[in-house]
Amino acid sequence: MSISDATSTDNRNIPPELPLPERNSAAFRDGIKATFPTLFGVAAWGMVVGIAMIKAHLSLTQALAMTMLVFAGSAQLASLPLIAAHAPVWMIFVTALVVNLRFVIFSAVMAPHFIHLKWRKRLLLGFWCGDLSTGLFLQRYPDEKPAPEKASYLTGLLIPNWLAWEIGSIAGIFLGHQIPEQWGLGFAGTLAILCITVPLVANRAALCGVAMAGAMALAGASWPYKLGLLAAVIAGMITALAMDEWSERRSP
Repeated sequence: MSISDATSTDNRNIPPELPLPERNSAAFRDGIKATFPTLFGVAAWGMVVGIAMIKAHLSLTQALAMTMLVFAGSAQLASLPLIAAHAPVWMIFVTALVVNLRFVIFSAVMAPHFIHLKWRKRLLLGFWCGDLSTGLFLQRYPDEKPAPEKASYLTGLLIPNWLAWEIGSIAGIFLGHQIPEQWGLGFAGTLAILCITVPLVANRAALCGVAMAGAMALAGASWPYKLGLLAAVIAGMITALAMDEWSERRSP
């Protein structure tokens, strides 16, 4: 939709100081180019999660529904041991919720960039938006000032990421019983994700959060119901937020 079309149809609903959103093919292509190097790792990690769902004795229908509705690999992996152990439903939901609390922070950071969009589009972008997409978007647009090409760029990041995840996850679901555990796909997927995420640790707060989360994950590796992962996520977020606030207070 062009700026002129938007002005004639919905200009009254957007504050005049904000630029109107428009489809920007160049920004969309830039988003695809930026996320392209990450797609192999995303697909590999999706395959790991797909295989894990089958190994946890989910039915084909349950596994496919989970990969379509729960676009969060960490929440899926944290929930699967609880499902296999027949843990209470409330514990499964709380675990998935806490593991995904980082997305609340992501939403708070991303919201000012898209405050001028309708809530339906913000809801759709929010569902698709994950760790890597958020990091790549903020690398290009650290300034919160709205720009009309931001939505197109983010969409270019999100669609390939989602497709790679779904293709990898569905492949893992259908191949789960045929792929032997000796292949070590879980380790390979972890290495692929590490290669992608390490460059995104761009400041001291993020580095401290990662270090704390890693230490807590190791300390809680033997805890039941994968509670060590839960504690690691909470500890990492708290540490990163505290370090960020401390750095802001020290800066002039």
